[in-house]
Amino acid sequence: MAKTAWVAPLYLSIAWTLMITYQIFTQTAVSTLVTNVNTIVPSVGLWLTSRMDLVVFVYGFAWVFILSSAIPGIILGKERGVLTQFFLCLTLTSLAVVMVDILETYAALSMSQLLGFSYFFNNLVIASLYLVIPYVLMIALDIRSRNLNKQKQNLELLTENYLENTPLEERY
Repeated sequence: MAKTAWVAPLYLSIAWTLMITYQIFTQTAVSTLVTNVNTIVPSVGLWLTSRMDLVVFVYGFAWVFILSSAIPGIILGKERGVLTQFFLCLTLTSLAVVMVDILETYAALSMSQLLGFSYFFNNLVIASLYLVIPYVLMIALDIRSRNLNKQKQNLELLTENYLENTPLEERY
């Protein structure tokens, strides 16, 4: 419980930062990617251009999915209730909306300053890496989860075999 008390604000800060940045930078990164695809494969580029909002939505959804599933899982653990996860995700979403206003008012940080960083996402390599990050995180989390489940199953199997094959007086 004590670990959660100091780790939760860290994870919430990271989640908030990522939520704000995906909202600001995803459109620029997708536009860069579509423009470059358009020069290489015009028919695909034209199709992507006509569905730009859908492409931005899919990439934005990937970020939100990672943040709304991974961060609550890390903070709350596996034994979380649906209502608890809902309120944590609602808090993250509210923070993403409210914190921009708070930063503008109290930290003298304007959206135009944040949007200035979108210039970097006009670079195809940076834009591509940015758009790949949520998918890499999903794959990494999935692999980690599978490995932990295998380790747990192996430990249970070893324990079961030990208990079956060891007489009671030799167990302790």
